Amino acid sequence: IVAVQHRGKDSETLLAQLLQDATDLKVCDIEDKDVLCAGTVHLAPANYHVLIDSAYLSLSVEEPVRFSRPSIDVTFTSAGDAYGSAAIGVVLTGANDDGARGLAHIVKRGGRALVQDPKTAEIPIMPKAAIELVPTAEVVPLKKLARRLIQLSKEDARVKAGRRTRV
Repeated sequence: IVAVQHRGKDSETLLAQLLQDATDLKVCDIEDKDVLCAGTVHLAPANYHVLIDSAYLSLSVEEPVRFSRPSIDVTFTSAGDAYGSAAIGVVLTGANDDGARGLAHIVKRGGRALVQDPKTAEIPIMPKAAIELVPTAEVVPLKKLARRLIQLSKEDARVKAGRRTRV
């Protein structure tokens, strides 16, 4: 799991601790060339784009994209390229359209798109932009997103094991 949140380059955040308190998964801030590990929530640091390849996470200080660094579009695009149909992009609340283009790229590569229902978003601009650009995205209320992601991961595991079963 790679999580990208828009935040200023000088911002301090308690996000890692808040997430760690809410999950049994390991939560860590990304450092350049970290190994992408199952069972870990990798958090994008402020002021760096995160690029995903099949095994590693890379940090970049290239120009902001759509006024954002880290940019969700950059991370989603690299995830779609690296993982194709195994990639799942999730767009949550936010105040611009970052993430919509990258989510479309994931879908173009055969991956899945989930979007927080704008009615449950504190700031619905990002979910609305994602739905507009990816009308096939699955729109899920915030309270049901975690459960849906667990279902998708189990479904993916069954497909890999050769047992196509509906969840």
